[in-house]
Amino acid sequence: MKKSLQGNGFFSIDSPEIKRFIPKSLFSSSAADLEIAVALYYEVRDRIFYNPFKINLDFADYSVSNVIKDGEGHCIDKAGVLIACLRKMGIPAKLGLARVKNHMGTSKLEEKLKTQVLVPHGYVEVFLNEKWVKCTPAFNKELCYKLGLAPLEWDGKNDSQLQSFNESNSEFMEYLEDYGGFSEIPQELIKSLMITEYPHMFVNGRWQD
Repeated sequence: MKKSLQGNGFFSIDSPEIKRFIPKSLFSSSAADLEIAVALYYEVRDRIFYNPFKINLDFADYSVSNVIKDGEGHCIDKAGVLIACLRKMGIPAKLGLARVKNHMGTSKLEEKLKTQVLVPHGYVEVFLNEKWVKCTPAFNKELCYKLGLAPLEWDGKNDSQLQSFNESNSEFMEYLEDYGGFSEIPQELIKSLMITEYPHMFVNGRWQD
């Protein structure tokens, strides 16, 4: 639990960017942790835009300070921003990783990855009311509307993960495997998963954009 409250090189809770990103009203709020966590979820979901092409194995790019400066990121990037914000507010949070299948992926992304499988997919585990609850701030509402999806809501009480179906009832996302939660970014696991799933993207062990 202690590690789930600490800042580090990636989840830099004392960075100027995190202090500016969190609404000032939350710092002075007497609201319960659940209300603060939900408010931060929506800040990250909609203020940081989802970009699946940004992923790489230069882990310096995963720093939440860089993600906030860029204003966009992939699912792990956005999860990292939410984790840092939560920890800054004294709420324990961890990075969850999974393997998912995107049934409605863009042709450009599928052409690059040569598969509909996305790995690792990042989400967030938050400790609220004496239990860990999952949430996924990856898809901003503008992107959801463009894809014909209802934006993913979260009440802080129940798990909220990827949409299984779009508004036309076509299959959208499918969870294939869950790797659990981590207090820090597990660099070796991420690299191993990506080498296994996308071997064509590596030359001499280095990810090629």
